[in-house]
Amino acid sequence: MYYNPLFCYNLGMYIKVKVQAGAKREVITQKSKNSYIISVKEPAERNLANKRICQIMASLFNVSIKNVRIINGHQSPSK
Repeated sequence: MYYNPLFCYNLGMYIKVKVQAGAKREVITQKSKNSYIISVKEPAERNLANKRICQIMASLFNVSIKNVRIINGHQSPSK
């Protein structure tokens, strides 16, 4: 399993996320200081899961969603 980073501008940090799209319930599991596994209800279609991941990470770190973006892995479960 490999991870690709998300980036939070205000915090200046890269966060590695493994995504499970289309799950029955949303679960956030922290694997290490900057690595997470996140299950989201949204399907991996039309960028819905990616948008939800950005929302979750923004709320988790108390930053605006404008300050979170996906660097790599737009079409991969590893971000």
